[in-house]
Amino acid sequence: MPSIKIWAEADRPREKLMLKGAHHLTDAELVAILLQQGTKEKSAIDLARELLAACKNNVYELSRKSVADLLQMKIKGLGPVKCIMLAAALELGVRKQSSYNQKTKVRSSRDLAGFLQANYAHKKQEVFVVVYLNRANCIMHVETISEGGITGTVVDPRIVMKKALQHDAVSLILCHNHPSGNLQPSQADQNLTQKIKHAALHFDIQLLDHIIVSEEGYYSFADEGAL
Repeated sequence: MPSIKIWAEADRPREKLMLKGAHHLTDAELVAILLQQGTKEKSAIDLARELLAACKNNVYELSRKSVADLLQMKIKGLGPVKCIMLAAALELGVRKQSSYNQKTKVRSSRDLAGFLQANYAHKKQEVFVVVYLNRANCIMHVETISEGGITGTVVDPRIVMKKALQHDAVSLILCHNHPSGNLQPSQADQNLTQKIKHAALHFDIQLLDHIIVSEEGYYSFADEGAL
């Protein structure tokens, strides 16, 4: 396999990132940059592709691997140093997704989906969370209202509204996870959404969305016209 060094400059991962930006690179190209180099038999790109293939070609699966997990794959060219660099870089990505600040503006379900999935999709029990926003649709506060079993959790709309008033929220977004992986809302999910929506209206507070997350993705009531 020809070395990356003899590729056209625009096709080399690092040069491509410099010229076009990180979002133009494939997953394999980004991983190759972290790996820095391959072996005599395969380039860093080939090594990255082999690693991703071992993770079902899923970056999320890769991000869940520990250094020990990566080493246990026994991929030639993937030693302790490369595994440590990968683990550190992927952890930064997870932390970025799982964080928010009060300047974070929510314009659509996509603006929250990454944060919600990073924090709650992996939970083995159902967790119900409310995101409280100000007049500019910026996040003011995120509150875990309840945690329950595998099949459901009990949510009191009065607590949701009490927290909204405490934080002077103008709008709110509901969220919970489905440990089963199924993203479709249950009848109980739909009933609770409507109950909180009507309760909020009495305080001139708008329910913007209800987002269900799992390791399979997310479901937005607003996007599906279910509000």
